[in-house]
Amino acid sequence: MNRSGINTLVKGGAPTTAECNDLVALFNAGYFEELENRTRILLERCPKSGFAWKVLGVALQSQGKDALAASEKAAQFLPEDAQAHYNFGVVLQEHGHHDKAVKSYSRALELKSDYAEAHCNLGVALKELGHFDRAVASYRQALEIIPNLAKAHSNLGNALRELGQLDDAVASCIRALEINPDYAEAHNNLGIAQKDLGQLDKAVASYFRALEINPDYAEAHNNLGLVQKDLGQLDNAVASYRRALGIRPDYVDALNSLGVVLQDLGQLDNALMCYRGALEIEPDFYKAYSNLLFLHNYQTEQSAAVLLDEARGYGNQVARKARPYTEWLNAPESEKCLRVGLVSGDLRNHPVGFFTEGVLAALASNFSEKLEFIAYPTQSGGDKLTDRIKACCHGWRSAVGLSDEDLARRIREDNIDILIDLSGHTAHNRLPMFAWKPAPVQVSWLGYFATTGVAAMDYLIADFLTVPESEEAYFTEKVWRLPETRLCFTPPEVEIDVSPAPSLSNGYVTFGCFNNLTKINEVVVALWARVLKAVPHSRLFLKTKQLQESSVRQRILELFSSHGIDSQRLVLEGWSTRFEYLAAYQRVDISLDPFPFPGGTTSVEGLWMGVPVLTMTGQSFLSRQGVGILNNAGLPEWVAADSDDYLAKAIKHASDLSRLATLRSNLRYQLLASPLFNASSFAGHFEAALRGMWAHWCNKKRGATVLSARSESTIGTLPGGSAADSG
Repeated sequence: MNRSGINTLVKGGAPTTAECNDLVALFNAGYFEELENRTRILLERCPKSGFAWKVLGVALQSQGKDALAASEKAAQFLPEDAQAHYNFGVVLQEHGHHDKAVKSYSRALELKSDYAEAHCNLGVALKELGHFDRAVASYRQALEIIPNLAKAHSNLGNALRELGQLDDAVASCIRALEINPDYAEAHNNLGIAQKDLGQLDKAVASYFRALEINPDYAEAHNNLGLVQKDLGQLDNAVASYRRALGIRPDYVDALNSLGVVLQDLGQLDNALMCYRGALEIEPDFYKAYSNLLFLHNYQTEQSAAVLLDEARGYGNQVARKARPYTEWLNAPESEKCLRVGLVSGDLRNHPVGFFTEGVLAALASNFSEKLEFIAYPTQSGGDKLTDRIKACCHGWRSAVGLSDEDLARRIREDNIDILIDLSGHTAHNRLPMFAWKPAPVQVSWLGYFATTGVAAMDYLIADFLTVPESEEAYFTEKVWRLPETRLCFTPPEVEIDVSPAPSLSNGYVTFGCFNNLTKINEVVVALWARVLKAVPHSRLFLKTKQLQESSVRQRILELFSSHGIDSQRLVLEGWSTRFEYLAAYQRVDISLDPFPFPGGTTSVEGLWMGVPVLTMTGQSFLSRQGVGILNNAGLPEWVAADSDDYLAKAIKHASDLSRLATLRSNLRYQLLASPLFNASSFAGHFEAALRGMWAHWCNKKRGATVLSARSESTIGTLPGGSAADSG
């Protein structure tokens, strides 16, 4: 935004023309402190001079002082002065009052329709309110008046990016830089669009150029850190976030981003401090709140009751901002074709995509007359997997650029019967929107392993193995169990064979873990060290993106060394393509599951490659993922009751190489015949569950007190738990 101006003289003011000219001269010379003093003296004599109030507002704003009261007085005493209303809008925006700023800019434009700066700033305020389409229209109007207004081109690029129009966003930013090559904000906005396009190296160059122009550009430091994290340069990312916070200590986005990288580096206590610090500054910063809740999954000593309270705190926060619907136009007909909405940012080459693709294909094939799926992707773009998922849906409505209110309205207008969240407290979630209750029935499934805390979320889909009855009290949702498994994986679209057991040629057993390194805490390392010591000459192969960072590799080596494990017994590898990642399992005999946060996708992919997984049971939904996977895979003997049993089972399985080799050669066939890969059977259970939830709502809607009796094997268990039904 441009600083306010004072060039318009006003009618009805008591100051003389000479006094007004003197004030304008002081402004033009940049003597803002003297301008403030002179204007205050003038206002003692002329307290109703709109011109004097306008000058005072500009003087205060130019010195970084609070100009809100003065600018409001100017707009009050100069109701027909477009510039006074524009100035008031600028100050309102600086105070975060974007809705009021919209009114001020709109009033300025009523008085002066060709006011390009007002159109441009109106766009900024609308963007902050999440009205990206209207923001784009405002920027385009500004450019019709002044085609070479670089700020409008740059801001237009930012708004187009929010709408997922990435190529157009890049073009707008480049146009801004053609007009003004030293425009730091345009370089920064260009970098954001390039990052979203996956052009990470180009994004880095854009951010560096912005910082060459303005070394104190906190946003560019933060954005550079985001790309460095994606490139696996975790230490560099930390440095970038700290530079941003050195410039703006209250910069909550940088504080949250710092927490994410510290979490990746295994510094959980420091990450937690970052998230809590961001929430102290901005209590409604939902992204940090979700990150805080997700971090708890990695911690070994967490009370289920405390975690529930934390999640409820989040739920209360989002509920206060929402205006939930209580009536819907959906007909309460139990057997009608259901319109099912899917909200996710991960309908792509991502674990959620891997678990969703085959299920949706089976549902589309077997239940096309009973279910219609409408997807609401929360990220722009996609890949070949996105295209295959899209082909299974009746509608594809981008949620990118929509506020929670607007997205909830769209979902309600789409007449969605059941709305499914596939994210929980993971990246790109829209959980705050679920608090608006746009659909009669709302469900959490697949992407998260704990309660969302959102009271408007009616159900959470699990199974008998992952959520024991004793754990139901720790969910704000009612738990609906599928008969066999809550997960069904899609076979990878890569041609890669199961190899012979590497131990047969190596002469030693190779244990492996390809999970996120944050799951591998000191307790896990201590137990794995016992395993390595108990199995002579064995190796441990760790592979994950964080291991690209030299400092992370060194920390892991030192951690195992402290437990007596020499570096020669460790193999550490970083990121690779999915084909290379799957091929790496050909070098692993036995996968070791971490705890309390076990593997999900990595476990199933390892099994598909013929590698059995040794897991440890737990009490919570999260910690029992391995229990569910291995029992459904027909490998209950690979589930350990505690750490001693884990060690004993590792020794037993590693000591019989012939049996291990036989298991390996047959495991893919065994797995493909199991519930974990039987998409057709899973689709039947899933449709029945949705139908049961819908029947429950219909009966309530019609005044029924109980759900009609149906076979548990058909619809899963009736919903239980202590949470009130918000449907």
